[in-house]
Amino acid sequence: MHRLIYSFAALLLTVQPSAGGDFPVTVTSCGREVTFEAPPARAVAHGSNLVEIMLALGLEDRMLGYSGRIERVEAATDLFPAAATLRPLQRGYPTLEMLLEEGTDFYFSGWSYGMRVGGEVTPDSLGRYGIAVYELSESCIRLGQRNRPGFDYLFRDLENLAATFGVPERARALIADYRARLDRVGTRIAATTNRPRIFIYDSGDKVPITAGGYSMPQAIIDAAGGRNIAADIESSWVRIDWETVAERDPQAVVIVDYGEVTAEEKIAFMKEHPAFAHIAAIRDVRFLVLGYDDLTPGPRNILAVERLADFLHGG
Repeated sequence: MHRLIYSFAALLLTVQPSAGGDFPVTVTSCGREVTFEAPPARAVAHGSNLVEIMLALGLEDRMLGYSGRIERVEAATDLFPAAATLRPLQRGYPTLEMLLEEGTDFYFSGWSYGMRVGGEVTPDSLGRYGIAVYELSESCIRLGQRNRPGFDYLFRDLENLAATFGVPERARALIADYRARLDRVGTRIAATTNRPRIFIYDSGDKVPITAGGYSMPQAIIDAAGGRNIAADIESSWVRIDWETVAERDPQAVVIVDYGEVTAEEKIAFMKEHPAFAHIAAIRDVRFLVLGYDDLTPGPRNILAVERLADFLHGG
């Protein structure tokens, strides 16, 4: 493991908030050990699901703002009113220039969640300027780390971020609530032997994108009492072919609602395609629409389990 130590004193443009917890704090991010001498004060998160993780921990006062799709963060106010107070910094992936100009001291992102392998913005490139990076645990597979994600990934990210910002008690409270809700679902479906086959339909008409066995939806489907038809694919979000989908005959389709193509259009495409007529989910009209933030790592994953379990096994 690489050990990186960040001291923020020379970089902070605002008064350093008082630190809770014990510092220095060391956390592990995709195999790197990152040590913080004090909590960050000018953080940037990329994407609505990572922003929601920060907001669930009550860290909006430590954030400069965010990068990524503005409309998704604006929509987060249904659960996190503080999202309305955050400043959009860049619509797409952030540039190194923007992060430096804003005086960023911490970047919460992931591989394919605000960073690309070999890209301009990476832990190494930002580290040269004293900007610490914490990587979303699910995204570490893009670096070749083959560990199936479960809710322990989400809980680890919450614990590590809370420790980094000196508020470990906030993560403990959230995780206790999430575990209790997952346990209630598990108890309710424990007696059922029916585990319906599920296809996650993200996007694409000629070649669909779905969730493989190393994606957060795998953990959600498992917890809700279903079977992911792409569980054997050792990746996270992947392209497969429609022939494989048809052969594996999903009994339910979960539509990821985001982007320019609406959920209704995705459903219509599958229902109207003659090659899919024999698929059980199409024949029985078994579609569940969930949002991007329900299915990418974040606080809404627990709600996604509850909704999927209700859909598959009855409320």
